[in-house]
Amino acid sequence: MIGFDAIAQKTAIKVACIGDSVTAGYLLANPTTDSYPSQLQVLMGENYEVKNFGYSGATLLKKGHKPYYKTKECADAIAFKPDIAIIHLGLNDTDPRNWPNYNDDFDADYAWLLDTLKKQNPDVKLYICRMTPIFNEHSRFKSGTRDWYWQIQSHISNIAKANQVGLIDLHEKLYARPDLFPDALHPIKEGAAILAQTVYGNITKDFGGLKLAAVFSDNMVLQRNQPIPVYGTANSGDVVEISFNQQKKNAITDKYGKWKVTFPAMVHGGPYEMNILSKTKNIVLKNILLGDVWFCSGQSNMAFQLKESENGKEEIKKAIQNSNLRLLNFKAIKETDNAAWDPLSLEKTNQLEFFSGNWTSCDSLTAKDFSAIAYYFGKNIAHEENVPVGLIQLAVGGSPIESWIDRYTLEHDDKVIDLLTNWRKSDFFMPWVRERADVNLKNATNTKQRHPYDPCYNFEAGVKNFTQFPIKGVIWYQGESNAHNIELYEHLMPLMVKSWRKAWGSNFPFYYVQLSGIDRPSWPAFRDAQNRIQKQIPNSGMAISMDYGDISNVHPLKKKEVADRLALLALRYTYGKSVTANGPSPLKAVQKDNTIVVSFAFAKQLATSDKKELIGFELVTDKGNHIQSKATIIKNQVHINIPKGEKIRAVLYAWKPFTTANLVNESALPCSTFKLELN
Repeated sequence: MIGFDAIAQKTAIKVACIGDSVTAGYLLANPTTDSYPSQLQVLMGENYEVKNFGYSGATLLKKGHKPYYKTKECADAIAFKPDIAIIHLGLNDTDPRNWPNYNDDFDADYAWLLDTLKKQNPDVKLYICRMTPIFNEHSRFKSGTRDWYWQIQSHISNIAKANQVGLIDLHEKLYARPDLFPDALHPIKEGAAILAQTVYGNITKDFGGLKLAAVFSDNMVLQRNQPIPVYGTANSGDVVEISFNQQKKNAITDKYGKWKVTFPAMVHGGPYEMNILSKTKNIVLKNILLGDVWFCSGQSNMAFQLKESENGKEEIKKAIQNSNLRLLNFKAIKETDNAAWDPLSLEKTNQLEFFSGNWTSCDSLTAKDFSAIAYYFGKNIAHEENVPVGLIQLAVGGSPIESWIDRYTLEHDDKVIDLLTNWRKSDFFMPWVRERADVNLKNATNTKQRHPYDPCYNFEAGVKNFTQFPIKGVIWYQGESNAHNIELYEHLMPLMVKSWRKAWGSNFPFYYVQLSGIDRPSWPAFRDAQNRIQKQIPNSGMAISMDYGDISNVHPLKKKEVADRLALLALRYTYGKSVTANGPSPLKAVQKDNTIVVSFAFAKQLATSDKKELIGFELVTDKGNHIQSKATIIKNQVHINIPKGEKIRAVLYAWKPFTTANLVNESALPCSTFKLELN
């Protein structure tokens, strides 16, 4: 231990753990062995004496309802004259009896405690802690604790800086682990172990030596024309040297064991090697390309494998020709199929170890299990742009969109915060989704067992691994598991895109697939909502797939055609190619005498896909009746006859769950399902 070598030879280094019930070990079966200070003692070894001075219910505020400074534990901690003091207070200050009344005193009261410890031992090493989480199921969460909690977190960071003491983050590694907090406030033994390990690392500076973030491996593609960050962990203070493409950068690992260097933007090319060197370890990554990286996500139609798609087996034979294509299949450890999961899989799911994978070159072996949509999209882009393309697949069959949004975003959106509470019994979620999760989790013993349909889960276990890794854009195919609540999806999808862009720090393009045709009653209205969502999300676009649907199969086999439409959107709006990427889009519907006239954008020449008469249009009367009526293309507009005596209020197109509607433009791109009120 640096700075304490001489002391260690004479007497044990004294460590005081000061705090509230989380430090004391409230709710633990045996706090004397299970609390985080007890587990820290084991990690630190015999040269340290770790003592627990936690007091349940304690506030940092002196005027709080149970101030720590008045407790025997506080007096004992001061009398202990610690060499190291770890202070974790603030959780109880979120109580409405405390923070609203006395928040102006918080900084000064914390400084008093720090100064008092310094007076007893001027050489004491002081650390204060960012608070462990308070989860949404806490009884006071929405009434104030949620907001006051984050205010206090901000104060704690400022206090550490103002008082020149260490800051330990006890929040980061537990915020995605609600399974460890049965009462939404106090961690179980495993959670206390994470706290102990976090404190241990901060005291000893031992973070396990040099490691790269999981996204870095042989065969990867790095995003061209953007600064290139390379990052990972090592022991605090270690120097890490990174060599890449005839450039060399050094980083000094920070006090939390993190390091990062950023190379300047580079043009496409390769292959290159990258060398990452510390004093004890050398990592060499080979066969690296610079090109465009696309993040490919969603549920089962994105996960749908190339080998299962129409003509997929023939395509697999040609995959080896795609030397410019690289694949990272971030695979799940278990399928969300109709089977109960084993105890080890349940444990790994809780530990957020549900996905894993490395970059590979594209060949017949790696392509066959890869997303057909992503593969065909990437192949198209690589060919048209003549640049390497890296595809990151992260998709989970049956997953609702709630599982892809980060926790902080859901917690702070009052329209959807209740999604987080007891989701397996919540009508926010489609019954099928909840039933399938119940099957998978049949053997679970933890009442807060996680699952990839769980709100936030796929973000926390999957997406978060990539948000520091620059990408060109996102392609998305999801919605089947949200078609029961269209209005909610219209709120959630823009929310998700905004949260992802914030996480990446980039306004990347976001292209998505509209649901296909199938015999499910809510799907026409859902497709219409997906069409409208484009206008709510800047820099986005939608590929229509309903003309390639299957009346009884939620997984249509024609993936190439849909992927090609996604690629057209990217080529037109991201790469600036002069291609037509959109089908006809309705502008307005007006009544002229006994005819409704509908005009369209993205339509130099309207036509029908099968060269037969136009079908798919309906009229909605003032009484709400739907009327099938003859529609024809005249002077690049659609004219619909009004039956005698009817008053019309809206026009519908392709408003059948499974539709054979056939309106296209000059590029044979289809018109979306839509509902249009008369002007």
